[in-house]
Amino acid sequence: MLPDELPDCPRCIELEKIVAAQAKVIEEQALLIQELRAEHAKAIERLTARVEELESKIDLNSSNSSKPPSSDLPGRHPTTKKEPSGRKPGGQPGHAGHHRPLLPLEKVDQIVPVDPDRCGGCGKNLSQVARLPDPSRHQVTEIPEPKTVTTEFQLFRKCCDGCGAITCAVLPEGVPTCSYGLRAQSLVGVFTGAYHMSKRATSQAMEDLYNLPMSPGSVVACQEAVSAALAQPVEEARDFVQKQPVAGADETSWRERRQKAWLWVATTPLVAVFLIHARRGKEGARALLGKFAGILGSDRWSAYNEWALKRRQVCWSHLIRDFTWISEHKGEANRIGTALLEEADHLFEWWYRVRDGTLKRASFQVYVSSMRPRVESLLQEGTICGNTKVESRCRGILERFEAMWTFVRVEDVEPTNNASERALRSAVLWRKGSFGTHSPEGSRFVERILTATTSCRLQERNVVSYITEACQSHLHGLPAPSLLPAATAQATVRVRRNAA
Repeated sequence: MLPDELPDCPRCIELEKIVAAQAKVIEEQALLIQELRAEHAKAIERLTARVEELESKIDLNSSNSSKPPSSDLPGRHPTTKKEPSGRKPGGQPGHAGHHRPLLPLEKVDQIVPVDPDRCGGCGKNLSQVARLPDPSRHQVTEIPEPKTVTTEFQLFRKCCDGCGAITCAVLPEGVPTCSYGLRAQSLVGVFTGAYHMSKRATSQAMEDLYNLPMSPGSVVACQEAVSAALAQPVEEARDFVQKQPVAGADETSWRERRQKAWLWVATTPLVAVFLIHARRGKEGARALLGKFAGILGSDRWSAYNEWALKRRQVCWSHLIRDFTWISEHKGEANRIGTALLEEADHLFEWWYRVRDGTLKRASFQVYVSSMRPRVESLLQEGTICGNTKVESRCRGILERFEAMWTFVRVEDVEPTNNASERALRSAVLWRKGSFGTHSPEGSRFVERILTATTSCRLQERNVVSYITEACQSHLHGLPAPSLLPAATAQATVRVRRNAA
């Protein structure tokens, strides 16, 4: 009898149902196991990518990203390992010393002649021996104890014998309405704006140095007076920068009323202007640079994309950091990044020789013309190296490839944007200590005092003297002294740049 022809058995039928049910469970479990394995593989892939991302962030420092050196972790600051030279630290033999020159005799306040008492050889008394000409000169410069000068203006009232009206006198022209003079106001502006001292520290410094009590509220009042005095020359400086043939620009974060804002700077060799704006995008760049039509040096931030590549110079310091970051990856990316760094080393070796005058610009241009295809080819290889982050970075660099070489064809264009970054460095320290500004008026003071102090230092002008003159002119209703450089100062910068 065949199995199919077996008589129906209740027990067999029940067993068949159990087997079928178990087979279905096994099938469902197999599908579940397959799904769990797929999800497990995806989870491992996600976690691996996340670990790589976090490790790459940990490895970021000031040498391979735009992070400032102050953000480098202890023990992780990038340093070049060099073998000890065996020389003592400090200036080496042949190093040009920097000595304070002696003042001419007509500018010396007091001269004290000193004679030797006895001969250094035999011990003879030299009191009756005539002096030899050309004495050895030693000058000591001391700061006299500061003393404030307080002037009281007594405003008398008079009663008219005709109409009986009582009239009070008014302050003479040029007398401040506040309790502090122009130089005191200027010092407050310099202490807070140039040296980034807090309001309480400034009031304490004024009392310690000049025995002049000053409350934090009075510090704010002095800041407002300085800000008003600098408004017109700062606006003139901004217009000047926007009309220059070459300028650099950069930005850093700021806070106004505890809200995120951005501090922008535009630099030329002798004038730098600052602006606090709520946006980091093209609105902020346009507010800073206006209709600037010259060549703009900057990083590759998208806010500067409104300027054509032929009128831009992207910063090679940023590019070198990118190349360093690429070289720190494994595999093909390491080879590409290392090769790009070697090309950058050659480029700057030639560039320094051009600045030193040991290499003609025409020869430099020939050298770079043969380098450009190699750099472009390496970046093209980076776009297909198998590392998605490196590929994206290389594509971003290639999009602005033309702007990498503007300094080669145009004189007075620097390959880096270091001048703008240096201008922002002190402002970053100020931001970290003050946490930004608490009002639009405070932001205007920051813009104006940074513009004045930075431009004065670029032109080697005394900051306190300039701000005092500006406050005096504003008090008399006269135009403030200009922050624009004189023709002689511009010529000095050109000579200094050629000799650098």
